[in-house]
This record gives sequence, structure tokens and C-alpha cells, in this order.
Amino acid sequence: MATTEPAAILPTLDRLGVKTVPSDVDAPKVAALWLESLAQHVSSNNIDGILSHFTDDAWWRDMLALTWEFRTFHGAASIRKLLADRLAPAKLSSFKLTSAKFESPYPDLAWILAQFTFDSDIGLCSGIFRLIPTADGKWTGFTFYTNLEDLKGFQEKIGPRRNFLPNHGKWKDEREREKQFLDKDPTVLIVGGGQSGLDVAARLKLLDIPALIIEKNARIGDQWRFRYQALCLHDPVWYDHMPYMPFPPSWPVYTPAHKLAGWLEYYAEAMELNIWTSSTVTKAEQDANNEWDVTVEKADGSTRVFHVKHLVFAIGLGGNNPNIPEFPGREEYQGQVLHSIYHNSAKDHVGKKVLVVGACTSAHDICADYVEHGVDVTMYQRDTTYIMSTKEGMPRVLGHLWWEGVYGPDEADRVDASLPIWLNEQIHKRITAEIAEADKETLDGLKKVGFKLNFGYEGSGFLSLTRRRGGGYYLDVGASQLIIDGKIKLKNDSHIKRYTKTGFEFEDGSTFDADVILFATGFASPATTIERICGADVAARIKPIWGLSDEGELRTAWRDSGVPNFWFMMGNLAWCRFHSKHLALQIKAQEEGLFRPEARYV
Repeated sequence: MATTEPAAILPTLDRLGVKTVPSDVDAPKVAALWLESLAQHVSSNNIDGILSHFTDDAWWRDMLALTWEFRTFHGAASIRKLLADRLAPAKLSSFKLTSAKFESPYPDLAWILAQFTFDSDIGLCSGIFRLIPTADGKWTGFTFYTNLEDLKGFQEKIGPRRNFLPNHGKWKDEREREKQFLDKDPTVLIVGGGQSGLDVAARLKLLDIPALIIEKNARIGDQWRFRYQALCLHDPVWYDHMPYMPFPPSWPVYTPAHKLAGWLEYYAEAMELNIWTSSTVTKAEQDANNEWDVTVEKADGSTRVFHVKHLVFAIGLGGNNPNIPEFPGREEYQGQVLHSIYHNSAKDHVGKKVLVVGACTSAHDICADYVEHGVDVTMYQRDTTYIMSTKEGMPRVLGHLWWEGVYGPDEADRVDASLPIWLNEQIHKRITAEIAEADKETLDGLKKVGFKLNFGYEGSGFLSLTRRRGGGYYLDVGASQLIIDGKIKLKNDSHIKRYTKTGFEFEDGSTFDADVILFATGFASPATTIERICGADVAARIKPIWGLSDEGELRTAWRDSGVPNFWFMMGNLAWCRFHSKHLALQIKAQEEGLFRPEARYV
């Protein structure tokens, strides 16, 4: 089903009928008066009064605070229905402004960005709003964001709520007993010990929810440790911090995969997470109470069946299932075929001729590594690719939020989330055009050699592709120049028809000989893994995963999956950091009787 997008229009000064906005506006005063007046109408459940504080084109985005969902409401009629259905039972109160500042991201855009806290009937919440100028010199609400931060009486055990008792000589034995779950079963079992599994396990631990991670690899971090050696994160360090334990201030801006592997292992130990490595979940069956009997097989062949209330799949967007396109004649080809997940180093193919199928991040990284080791390599591009240099792109895309000396990661996450995704992508169309201009020499060079480019969904850059397909781009750190210089050869003039004895035949009749065909073609769906472990019935009931809903929200991850007490934890390091808390809060609220899944506002 196609997504129906609303008319997301930025509040430009021209559209608002405003000629100029004084940058010396007293933002805290304006925001405080606006919030105080709004709060009075909230306390009296005066919906008309609340709506009078917003433009007719306003947006309200909620994460769990009112809806127990991720919802975005656009326009007065939509917001009115939200308030009519949820305002009274939510019992919002104790509104307090915490900060406010004037922002003008572009000459034709200006707003006051304000942060506040408030309470709901069961929660401690945060919020962010943007006020835009009006033609008569006033300010009115344009975006309003509400977010559940903590459950009253059940806050995370951090800071003043940490354990103050000394432990003399007992800690090691207590930890071992806890990890083995000798006395009881965990409440939550997490399949997968990558960053997503670790993040949600850490969140649950500090909410007093016993959780166990089952990781098939021998060590935490092995999924990074044993990827191709040239792998390095293309997101900057400020974007990638994990919950509770930020990277040290000396950490490099772009993290090598092997360094990240070590950090994940250290994180798991420091956060005292319960993990069984070299173990596999072989079966999970749901009973009549929507709880789970989960069979775990250890490396020695022994098994244990856990009875748990919640099952979390933290297996990545592709479920670690390599996507290898099928072509006729595979049995004829006499060379080596492998997927990038099984590739180690270009050193393995010195003296051979390699064809890399794919033209996104992994393909570029691997091809560059081949060039560095003197291997004859050709990239086969199947579709257009978005190219953005990290040098020009990252400061423009992330620099206003996740950068040195700007916000801390938690505050940046919330400021980012406070702008609904449809609006966010309108701004990113401008940013993407600026980056393309800055990268013009590289992009022109790629076009000259025939590399096929795109600029993201409707020109809104790489994050728009991440939200819709989890890839489709390369954040350039040098491989683009190797393509321009011909050191990485390029083929993209015809579709693959079939394998031959020595390589591929293409639909235009051309052929290509290669000793090695390496597929850097991403991953398939997690559905295969779900069906293998949970059965076809559970897999069939899972809602569509990833991509955007009509409201612009990512589908299914971190909340209701369609199957009770079955959860998906996935995303990049930043999204896992932020949304792991949302997932953990839902589980905690259920366990404490504060929330019933049928109470979601959908």
C-alpha cells in the first residue's frame, strides 16, 4: 500500500506574511507566556482554548505520553480529535519551561524553540514546541512534541537512585548467579547482542526488569569484529553514543569496526548485562497468556527452555539474512561467489579479478580496499546511488544537533524528534541541495564516468533512504575519487542475465569474466528468521517492518509489532540509543500494570 503523505509546507516568512523577525526577541519570555496560557487550557480540558494557541497547519507529535504509540497529527481537525480522545484521561499537569531560544535555520525561516517538562497520570514527560511569527507581530504554535521520559515511582536507577551499598567479596558470585538465571527465568529474552540488544538490555536492567541476551557469536562485538576489515562507521562519534556510557572525549570521529567491537564488549561488561554467548534460540512458542516458551541451545549442545513474558528480536533490519540475487546458471560458474558479510579482506583475493555487485556503502568500502591492495576490481551498479561526502555532508546534516559543543546526545535526540519527519524532510531537501553544490566537483566527475546518481527520496538525502529502505547511499570517504580515476572500474550499462562458466552474461549480450563475484547487496527481511524460530503463524501476524506510515512514523520498530509481547529493537546507533528507552518503558509499564496494549491510540 502506498504511503499518502500530507502537504508538509515549511512556515516561510513569505507564506506567513512576515517581512522581518527581530533576532533579539526575548524567546524565554515569549515561550513562558505561551506555555503558561496553554497549560491553563489543558488543566480545564478546553480544547478550543488549546487550539487557539496553534496555527491551523500545526503538527503534534507524540511518543507514548498520550497515545502509547508514535503518532503525528497534522492540522487543527486531527489535533482536535487527539485531544478529544486522550486529553482528559492523560491528566497532563505541572508544565514547566526549561529553555527557549530563537532560531533561524535559513533567512526565510524563523522560530522560537522551547523545551519543557510536564506530568501525565502515570509518567514524567518532556516536550518541545516551536513558535512561529504571525503577520500581526505575535507568536503561535507550529510544532508540539510530547515524550514519555519515566514512569512515576519507577524511574531508572541512575544518579541518586543508584545502589549506595558497599559489596565486599560477594559481587563476582552474585553476578555469575544472575547471568545464569539459576533461581528464576528472565522476564525478557532478547535475541541478538549487537548494539540494539545491548541498548534495550541496559534500559531494562535500570528499570529492574530481568533480561537475558542470547548471542550466537562467541564474543559480544563479533558481528563487527568479523565483517570486512575495511569497515568503518560513516556516522560521527557525537551521533553514535550509547545509553549511559558516552564514548571517551578522545574517541575518533569515525569509529573503525574493530574498535567498536571492543567497545560493545566493554559496554556489556560495565553495564553488567546478562548474556549467553555461543548460544542460539532454536524455538519460541507463545502460550494462551501471550507469554513465551523459548528454547536456547548452548555451544555444548545442552538446551534450556525459558518461560518469559516478553520476546525482543534485536537481529537487525535484515535479520542477518544475506540478500544474494538469483540468476540462472549458478552451477556453471567456476569462480568464487560470496556475500559481503562473509568477506574478510582484499588480501584474500590478491592476483584475482573481482566483480563487486552493488554500489552503496559496503560495495564502495570493499572496492576501495581492493584498490589499496592492488586487486583488479569492477563495481557493478544495479540502480542509482546517493553520494554525499562526509566532509561536506555530515556537518550540514548532523552539525546543528550531534556535534562538538552543541547538544548532548539525549537532548539532541529529542530536538530532532520534535520536528515531524515530513517537515524534517522538507528541510533536508534544502540541505541536500547545499551538499550537492559543495560536492559538485565529485558528483560531476562521477556523472562523467557514467555513475548513476540520485539525491534521496524526492531530493531529501540519505536519511530519507535510511527510513524507507535502510540503505541506498554511500557517504564518501574517498572511494568516489577512485571511481572517477578509473581505479575502481564501473559497469552499469545492462542488467545481469545469467552466470557463465567464467562470470556473467548481460542482457545486452556483453559478458564479464571474474575470478570472484562478491555481492554487496544488503540483507533480506527478518521474516525468515522470525518464521524459523516462532513459526509461520507468528510471522504472518507481524506488521510491516520499517518504511514510513501515512503519518511519517517508522513502522513497527520499538513498539507494537502486531503480536502481543513480541518486540523489534533495531536501527543505527543513534536510533537504538533513543528508542531503546521507549521500548523498555512499554515493557515496564505493562509489568507494573500501568498500561494495557489495547489502550494504544491507533
